[in-house]
Amino acid sequence: MTKGFPSMKRGFLTILFAAVLTAAGIFFPAQAGVFNPDTFTLSNGMRVVVIENHRVPVVTHMVWYGVGSADEGQGESGIAHFLEHLMFKGTKIRAPGEFSKILARNGGQENAFTSSDYTAYFQTVAVDRLELFMEMEADRMTNLVLTEKGVETEKGVVLEERRSRTDNNPGAILGEQVTAALYLNYPYRRPVIGWAHEIKALSLKSVMAFYKKWYTPANAILVVAGDITAAKLKPLAEKYYGAIPAQPPAPRLRPTEPPQSAKRTVTLKDARVRQPSWGRVYLAPSLLSGETQHAYALEVLANILGGGSSSRLFRTLVVEAKLALSAGAYYGADDRGPSRFGIYASPKPGVSMETLEAKVEEELAKLIDGGVTASELARAKKRMQSTAIFARDSLSGGARTLGAALAIGLKVDDVEAWPERIGAVTVEQISAAAKAVLKEGRSVTSYLLTKKTG
Repeated sequence: MTKGFPSMKRGFLTILFAAVLTAAGIFFPAQAGVFNPDTFTLSNGMRVVVIENHRVPVVTHMVWYGVGSADEGQGESGIAHFLEHLMFKGTKIRAPGEFSKILARNGGQENAFTSSDYTAYFQTVAVDRLELFMEMEADRMTNLVLTEKGVETEKGVVLEERRSRTDNNPGAILGEQVTAALYLNYPYRRPVIGWAHEIKALSLKSVMAFYKKWYTPANAILVVAGDITAAKLKPLAEKYYGAIPAQPPAPRLRPTEPPQSAKRTVTLKDARVRQPSWGRVYLAPSLLSGETQHAYALEVLANILGGGSSSRLFRTLVVEAKLALSAGAYYGADDRGPSRFGIYASPKPGVSMETLEAKVEEELAKLIDGGVTASELARAKKRMQSTAIFARDSLSGGARTLGAALAIGLKVDDVEAWPERIGAVTVEQISAAAKAVLKEGRSVTSYLLTKKTG
């Protein structure tokens, strides 16, 4: 179980690997008629999504909160993720750790995660155990009990998590520095797990204030996927979640990102680095921020440029020129704020970083000057849209996709229409998106290098 591990959506490892899947449509799959969710809203404002999948008598039960690290106050970095940890400490009627013990006795699985834009909790259980966990999840939405000792103990756990997963990982360290350099003002510049000195300063009072502000029905989304219907779920949702008193949702007030005009470079040399790497990330629009008309074209562009072994960058740098061990591109449209479009490559032994970078920039120049071809576009669309077809086979895939989309402010229709909107992207739109986004003045170039010792 990885309970409490903060989503590294803006961390270096996800940038290099998981975000490539996002660009291919795997994180954000949708197709009219694929998920076919039923939706309704409780009287207290809590939204409910039901995705039927009757292959096995199992359900995935998820509660999403519209709050992440980008909603934290100044000096409180990491508090959203810290609260995620503390949500397992107990309530007025359950002892610390009892939630997980009951789940284990009932043969279920659980997890929780935090990102820049949302926090989510989920259990996968037999459908005849669903009501029990709806009651328990609703209980901890309002009845969390914390103590000074419990907060301090868990603070040590989080700090150790930061040390082991970030401070001991040169790639993760570089990722934090690149992100802080890319976003001049937008709160995505803060790491989800938080800065160590601010984690240490978090208090019981500040955590409870954050909990009471954000963990409310109107700021929550219940998503249940599996062997259930809306008709069966609705009375349960009304019984347990609907009984929670309504509270006006807290406004998600975030500063805006100013115009950028200077390219930045970040270099990290560390003796622990075994494989050097090069990267460049550009400030980019998302579906909800900036020049949103470019979002779908950028998704397709990332697939053409760096989505797998048949992509332009991999074919040119790895297969033909034999300069790199790996190469790719990534982009995620599913951010509440400004997103990023990134390119990366790792040089083969004996290849200088300057040679590798020059070849990448040559490919980017070809893209800006000549655009993409109709055949490249057609192949990319086919690859991306095919992911939506397979999405229905996953018990939790639809719940994760729809929950994340709604938590950042998108609508169900935005998810369901994804293949159609990808299919409508033109060569001209991709060219316009590339020219609008791939500008040095809004970029950060990074070098991860081995530091010689002795």
